[in-house]
Amino acid sequence: MKIRPFRPADEASVIELWHACGLTRPWNDPHRDIERKLSEQPELFLVATEKDALVGSAMVGFDGHRGWVYYLAVSPQHRRLSIGRALMQEAEQLLVERGCPKINLLVRSSNTEVIAFYRKLGYTQDDVVSLGRRLIHDTP
Repeated sequence: MKIRPFRPADEASVIELWHACGLTRPWNDPHRDIERKLSEQPELFLVATEKDALVGSAMVGFDGHRGWVYYLAVSPQHRRLSIGRALMQEAEQLLVERGCPKINLLVRSSNTEVIAFYRKLGYTQDDVVSLGRRLIHDTP
């Protein structure tokens, strides 16, 4: 397994992976999400490959105050092989290199399997409420 930065040729495979992992939502156009990420810190958009197959992704960002991870995904056929753990270790290392003091991520409260995964990696639930407001509405 190899972790490397996203390449434009990966787009279709990444979106297919996100669909297979249930990460896409009607209000988030995955093509636009990728386009937006490539405009800011594109070197922090990671993919994991096994031979020629794309098997994982992680979209990482640092705003100077906190690091964030989005779209951490591992192909259902490649789970329990430490690919997610390796992607998170790479994300953490890249953030540490930038002087990032803390990493945050969002997990849907109903996704107990993923919450358990992050707890095994040492992540804890912060006592906060996540609020959001859409500024640009994507239309499919």
